[in-house]
Amino acid sequence: MKQTLLGQVAVVTGSSRGIGRAIAQRLAREGAVVVVNYRQSQEAAKVVVDTIRGQGGQAEAVSFDVSDAQAVNHAIRDIFNRHGRLDILVNNAGGTLDQLLLRLREDEWERVLRVNLTGTFLCTKAALRWMLRAHYGRIVNISSVASHLGNVGQTAYAAAKAGIEGLTRSLAREVATRNITVNVVAPGFIATDMLEQLPDVLKQAYLQLIPMGRWGKPEEVAEVVVFLVQPAAAYVTGQVIGVNGGLYM
Repeated sequence: MKQTLLGQVAVVTGSSRGIGRAIAQRLAREGAVVVVNYRQSQEAAKVVVDTIRGQGGQAEAVSFDVSDAQAVNHAIRDIFNRHGRLDILVNNAGGTLDQLLLRLREDEWERVLRVNLTGTFLCTKAALRWMLRAHYGRIVNISSVASHLGNVGQTAYAAAKAGIEGLTRSLAREVATRNITVNVVAPGFIATDMLEQLPDVLKQAYLQLIPMGRWGKPEEVAEVVVFLVQPAAAYVTGQVIGVNGGLYM
């Protein structure tokens, strides 16, 4: 089977586990050279890289904090200098700090927005410099169904993810004539470590809201990302695609 991304270079932030790991592995199977970004989970990132290489793919692990502008700029510039190109950016890194609004401290609010929204801004800005020079690029931002439905205790997280979707639509218009697409994939409840941390009672309540009656798989999110970054998806930009089993329509 032909590899649709052969020779392209892809950066996937927060890809040492969960959805990011599945995306990194799937991009590698399409022939992309994958940069597995992590902040602290060096061992987990190494496992992802070793798995990709073991399957005949190309990957490397690069540590940087997406919320640190200097670190992001240095890392992205170094990646480009090392490979001579940067075709794909998947902004997957993120995190939540669940708390009712009246109990949410300002520093907690800022932390959630910094990692999710500002991190997406910083990585995109750094990568865009090289994509604009090449007149080619694919950017996929990972949002969440929380930005559409709202979740109790996730005002900061939902606000950050909604901000990512607004950023995506505006940027898509800015770079459309340069053969650069910018899209969002908004997962619902996906079987990852984050889901496992929820109390069983809450998980059962959420499961009943999903028309398909099951959790999503990280690999199912990865398939949508791979579609969006292929040359064949050149006319798809500024879109938000939900992967949620019908939870939000």
